[in-house]
Amino acid sequence: MKNSLRDTNFLQLQDGRKLCYAEYGDPDGKPVILFHGNPNSRLLYGLMPDCPFRPNLHLIAPDRPGYGFSDFYLPGYGIVDYPDDIVALANALGIDKFAVLGASGGGPATLACAWKIPERLTAVGLWGSVGPFTPQSSEGINPGLRLLFRLSSRAPWIPRMQMGLMSFLVNNFLGLYLKLVFTEMNETDKALYVRLGLRERLSPDRTEGMRQGGRASAYDINLAGCWPIPLEEITTKVHLWQAEEDRGVGGMGRYMAGKMPNCEATYIPNAGHFWLFEHMGEMLDTLVPSAGSSKSKVND
Repeated sequence: MKNSLRDTNFLQLQDGRKLCYAEYGDPDGKPVILFHGNPNSRLLYGLMPDCPFRPNLHLIAPDRPGYGFSDFYLPGYGIVDYPDDIVALANALGIDKFAVLGASGGGPATLACAWKIPERLTAVGLWGSVGPFTPQSSEGINPGLRLLFRLSSRAPWIPRMQMGLMSFLVNNFLGLYLKLVFTEMNETDKALYVRLGLRERLSPDRTEGMRQGGRASAYDINLAGCWPIPLEEITTKVHLWQAEEDRGVGGMGRYMAGKMPNCEATYIPNAGHFWLFEHMGEMLDTLVPSAGSSKSKVND
């Protein structure tokens, strides 16, 4: 089985935008669409240790709008419309039903799909997902990021300015940017980051994620303060994993688990945001417990 089928593919959407995506694993395996975090890209999952994680899986990782090579939303459109892009992608690949898994800033895209296109989904998973910013959900988030989330509803131009600066650093002073990111990690994440060599391994993803600047990253941050997805209306089952020492999203996971009517939440003690890099396969086992048969094709 190949580790990477193709990491740069393009789909022209009906509204004229282009969507870029990567494919990993077995093209005849069970399909799972993976949503990357902020600021990442379609390359993230292919750069993880042990990708494609399990046999008999067909992993599809799109650049979310404004990241990598995917065009940003047209004026007047946003995250609640994103499921239309995913339906177009699945149809283009001949896939009828599929699982979705979103990490960190990719969580809202996953939840939008669970809300808008549940009939196309076989399973829904969230890892360390961003959610609504409230006094309850903000507990445990590192102070700098908590301030950005708080300002997102009051002064959205500040996150835009901050993410513009981040984009400049990534594209011109990547080493300095990576040092700053490292200082924000808790000790658990720092140890894992060093042990797995993630600084070097993930560098291509960092630059690809900021290829178009910081617009998409700022949009993701502003979602927390202007949350548009009605969690109470998501009736399909959602598997949620949250590390108890995750300083990137703090209490957002517990908050969302309490709002969704059919959520199975797992809280991991003594773990941080980067727990994902060693346990991706375990989450996929939950979402696709039997990956032995072929993917479901769209009916002709």
